Amino acid sequence: MSDLKKIVIDDMEVEVDGAMTLIQACEVAGVEVPRFCYHERLSIAGNCRMCLVEVVGGPPKPAASCAMQVRDLRPGPEGQAPVVKTNSPMVKKAREGVMEFMLINHPLDCPICDQGGECDLQDQAMAYGLSGSRFTEQKRAVDDLDLGPLVATTMTRCISCTRCVRFTSEVAGITQMGQTGRGEDAEITSYLNQTLNSNLQGNIIDLCPVGALTSKPYAFTARPWELTKTETIDVMDALGSNIRVDTKGREVKRILPRNHDGVNEEWISDKTRFVWDGLRRQRLDTPYIRENGKLRKAGWGEALEAATTAMKGKKVSGLIGDLASTEMAFSLKTLIEGLDGKVECRVDNARLPTDSRYGYVGDASIEDIDDAKFIMLVGSNPRMEAPVLNARIRKAWTKGATIGLIGEAVDLTYDYAHLGNDRAALEKHLGTEHGAVMDQPSVVIVGMGALREADGLAVLAASMKLAEETNSKLMVLHTAAGRVGALDVGAVAEGGIEAATTGADVIFNMGADEIDIDAGPTVIYMGSHGDRGAHRADIILPGAAYTEEAGLFVNTEGRPQLAQRAAFPVGDAKENWAILRALSAELGATLPWDSMAQLRQAMVAAVPHLAQVDQVVENEVAPLTVGTLGQASFRYVVGDYYLTNPIARASEVMADLSAQARGRASGKLAAE
Repeated sequence: MSDLKKIVIDDMEVEVDGAMTLIQACEVAGVEVPRFCYHERLSIAGNCRMCLVEVVGGPPKPAASCAMQVRDLRPGPEGQAPVVKTNSPMVKKAREGVMEFMLINHPLDCPICDQGGECDLQDQAMAYGLSGSRFTEQKRAVDDLDLGPLVATTMTRCISCTRCVRFTSEVAGITQMGQTGRGEDAEITSYLNQTLNSNLQGNIIDLCPVGALTSKPYAFTARPWELTKTETIDVMDALGSNIRVDTKGREVKRILPRNHDGVNEEWISDKTRFVWDGLRRQRLDTPYIRENGKLRKAGWGEALEAATTAMKGKKVSGLIGDLASTEMAFSLKTLIEGLDGKVECRVDNARLPTDSRYGYVGDASIEDIDDAKFIMLVGSNPRMEAPVLNARIRKAWTKGATIGLIGEAVDLTYDYAHLGNDRAALEKHLGTEHGAVMDQPSVVIVGMGALREADGLAVLAASMKLAEETNSKLMVLHTAAGRVGALDVGAVAEGGIEAATTGADVIFNMGADEIDIDAGPTVIYMGSHGDRGAHRADIILPGAAYTEEAGLFVNTEGRPQLAQRAAFPVGDAKENWAILRALSAELGATLPWDSMAQLRQAMVAAVPHLAQVDQVVENEVAPLTVGTLGQASFRYVVGDYYLTNPIARASEVMADLSAQARGRASGKLAAE
């Protein structure tokens, strides 16, 4: 039963849910109320007092609109709707007083502060503050914190809104930040001066309404008005987080999150946010040809000619890497299969069925996790494989969800029932009485760690059976951003990677840097970074990184999303689809498109559901009934979270974080 109440806000009558706070009701009415501590996704603190409003007929003082619910308002003497004013003289005077109070100790750092130009305090001081201050006393100073290599602190600027404390404890699930002292002695600090141990910590930079917490790698490199902003999609994991890439000239300067309630809300992982320095290091910016065991620089004409000579009349195989867009996978598949070759995108040996989309995507959406009462994790460590998804599971846990884990016991930032770490534990839960779970929304999440062994299909079939028995939805949690799109376009070979590469004379490696290719076949590598794939290559064709060309990426729930180009490829590197188109012409098997638009049209004609951009494509439930479970324990696929792809391995920031994580894992306690 809805609890709708009528309320008059600045002479506008609106009907809102009684559980709403006044600040939310004002947003429904389209009235702006300033705030510093309030945030839609965090608990209410009510400590900055900037959101004061006047409640007519209430106490003779302004009320904090973030902490008062609509249902708490009293109607008028004749039953009229309660009246709230947000621009009365009382409110104006209160806001000016609060702003003056905020600025008592705030330093005049604006010219040297990284938050300048996008600072809430600047904006609200202009809009709601006074032109001067009555205070002439000395400003206080506070020691800065060392939170690690990501977040720079200037705590003298802190206004004690506690957003960072609430985010780290509620969303990120770590208890390392808090506030000590009272009055002038109050300060935000970290427990025992620890650095933050979370792969979501960069989000406190966005949350901070002043310049107290800023980005260390980005410090003093650009001002917001100098940057070109491009809305695109992240490829560091398979979640498909919505991001904004900010460039200055040809260089990416920072990456920020975009709000998308269905995917990443407004959070991104630290790898997504800080990997941008890897985009300009270790880059392949010119073609190379191997002669006498050494790579030498070559021109495009010479490189394409060498690739054509190597491929013509030979048995050719294609490998598709983790960061390849759907268009790249479709282009390579069309080219290689036109030469009677085979392509394979499951380069990590994941046993993913291709006859049914349900088998490699499932039928659960990311939003289903929010309302789930029971979540079963099978061979998945979401904290490392998809940190933002892990925060979503934690949110469900805070609302009362029960989490079960079959796999190695790890810290997931929330409590869970550890049900075992081998196939026997999974089998034990099949065919048993699951009771109340049947009537509640539930999700079974299967990780890549469960599917990489020889009995991967049997594990998947068992997980499907568990989902069926518990009336749950199934989610296959991928770790590669391009995997679902490549599976959608059918870039797979029967028998997997072994069948695709056995007996091949030439292997066309499109950005697959996580595998070793045996000696023997000629390797043509197309990619953006000088990583493992380039070291093995005989011919290198330098391609664009994910920020340097447009592309379609299908995330782990099966939602196609469009990534836009934010910068241009470095040096002589070209867009990947253009390289394949040029190579096909040299081979005499010209691909039937001359532009990205034509390529996308051909791809959508072949796979119609890819046209449903930003929609979760419905998949028909089609359970597997194959194989028998083995005896092995589950092993997680992500060993070092910060070094999972060539861009991350080229990043100095990721190297620092990786070293810090290893040190934290091996560090001995004082008692030892």
